[in-house]
Amino acid sequence: MASFGLRRHTILSRCLRSLARPLFQPSSGRGFSSTAVPILLERVGFIGLGNMGFHMATNLINAGYTVTVHDIDIGTMKKFSERGVPAKETPREVAESSDVIITMLPSSSNVLDVYTGQNGLLSSGNHLSPWLFIDSSTIDPQTSRLLSDKVSKYHLKGKKGYAENPIMLDAPVSGGVPAAEAGTLTFMIGGMEEAYLAAKPLFLSMGKNTIYCGGTGNGVAAKLCNNLALAISMLGVSEAFALGQSLGITASTLTKVFKSSSARCWISDSYNPVPGVMAGVPSSRNYDGGFTSKLMAKDLTLAIAAATEVGFKCPITSEAYDIYKKMCDEGFESKDFSCVFRHYYSGINGGMDLPDGLDASGRKGKGKGVYQFVDKYGANVDGYSPIYDTNDWSPSGDVYVGGTTGLLIWAVTLAGLLAGGALLVYNTSALSQ
Repeated sequence: MASFGLRRHTILSRCLRSLARPLFQPSSGRGFSSTAVPILLERVGFIGLGNMGFHMATNLINAGYTVTVHDIDIGTMKKFSERGVPAKETPREVAESSDVIITMLPSSSNVLDVYTGQNGLLSSGNHLSPWLFIDSSTIDPQTSRLLSDKVSKYHLKGKKGYAENPIMLDAPVSGGVPAAEAGTLTFMIGGMEEAYLAAKPLFLSMGKNTIYCGGTGNGVAAKLCNNLALAISMLGVSEAFALGQSLGITASTLTKVFKSSSARCWISDSYNPVPGVMAGVPSSRNYDGGFTSKLMAKDLTLAIAAATEVGFKCPITSEAYDIYKKMCDEGFESKDFSCVFRHYYSGINGGMDLPDGLDASGRKGKGKGVYQFVDKYGANVDGYSPIYDTNDWSPSGDVYVGGTTGLLIWAVTLAGLLAGGALLVYNTSALSQ
């Protein structure tokens, strides 16, 4: 019996290796032509059209795949159906018309429900249409391995020349919403390597990096380790910025220090948590969008649970979880996880509130606030241009001057200019005599 299983695995591996050979050449432009899509990957069912899944599914469509979608949000599905993309009412209906299924869901319970629930992906009997199931959700490794084992016990409805049983890969992603939209995600893949190689064109239509992490569950294990490090990094960078402000160092100065010193990291380079310092990140838009504090707390919970199962202690991870749990309890669960800079450190230090006239995004609101240093002519200490707007952040994002304070600085500036002008007139007059 064991030799039969080995023989079947060998035959399957050979077939998948042949499928994994380059089957097409990329067309010019952003995506691939529809004629270039490998036939066994052509029909893709995508379930979970949230912040990430929406863009991932869109990129597959742009790359020429025949995509069918499902989501619990009818409004989101309507956006696809208006483009001529089939939208199904249940996961089961998606499976019936797909060669490959991709799921992108918030939690382990959501994934289990989509796969094993009523009208789920596995609810149509012992035979399934898709030969490959890819779960890009961030869930616990145990659930991923359980589902993979369950999927492998089914049979395919029609023999497709490469397998008798469907295969599952865990393939969570990194890069956030901007990378999902730009098609530059990094995929961390666990499962049969031959299946990963066969599906690589699919991954590269949604991302730019694919990393094979080993057996089933290793993809999500890698993702949990990544997000553990990400959470701790965000807290460390936010704490450093908060301390720097208290010591009189502007955020832009500290950012330049980080970028050219040993503290350099992805947070300081690409995801600055201080409002107004970096464009296009959640801190520049009131911490809306991005990766929510709720999801970060969830991922830290999964990491701690996985560590507990193998008897590994994670004291810093536990502290990070407590902080993000506090953020959620205080009403910031839907804000991006970088909001700890504003909403956590302001709470424990008391002096990090915003200036009068600003809210948490650095825009109009209320609060007492920390003022950055400016020189006597209204320019900030970094030597950036003077403050042009007396009711907002400066162009550098470092200096706030509002209301009476702004008028006072402008008065000092004007007085300096007038004094300088008077001195120039006096000297010119003296020289002419």
